[in-house]
Amino acid sequence: MKGRMINPGKARAKAIVSNEPIGFYGGIDAKTGKVIEKGHELEGKSVTGKVLVFPCGKGSTVGSYVIYGLAKNGVGPAAIINRETETIVATGVILAGIPCVDGIDISKIRTGDMLEIDADKGIVKVV
Repeated sequence: MKGRMINPGKARAKAIVSNEPIGFYGGIDAKTGKVIEKGHELEGKSVTGKVLVFPCGKGSTVGSYVIYGLAKNGVGPAAIINRETETIVATGVILAGIPCVDGIDISKIRTGDMLEIDADKGIVKVV
C-alpha cells in the first residue's frame, strides 16, 4: 500500500488496529503504553512495540506530548499508520521520532498482521 510520509523511518512489527479514532491525552498511558480510554475498542491493550493503526486522532493538543512521552519512556509504538494524520498526531510522531504514514486504506490491515513500513517512501506492506 502506498501512502504519504508524515515522519520518516522504517519499522517491522505486528499491527494493533482500531477502527475508532484515538485520543492520546487521557486515552493512552504514557508510562505503560496501555490504552486507558473507557469503552474504547483497544481499552486495556498495549501499543508498545506494535504498529498502531487507526483512522485519525482526536482531542487535545497535549496528545502530541503523550506520543513523545510514550517514546521517551520506551513504551511507544514502532510506527503509526493512519487513514488521515491530523496535526496532533503529526507533531507527536515528529517529536518522538516514530515512523508514520497516512493515506492508507486501514480496512486492509488486521490486528496481528506483520507489517513492514518504509515511511521514507510511504510504503506499508502486510508480510
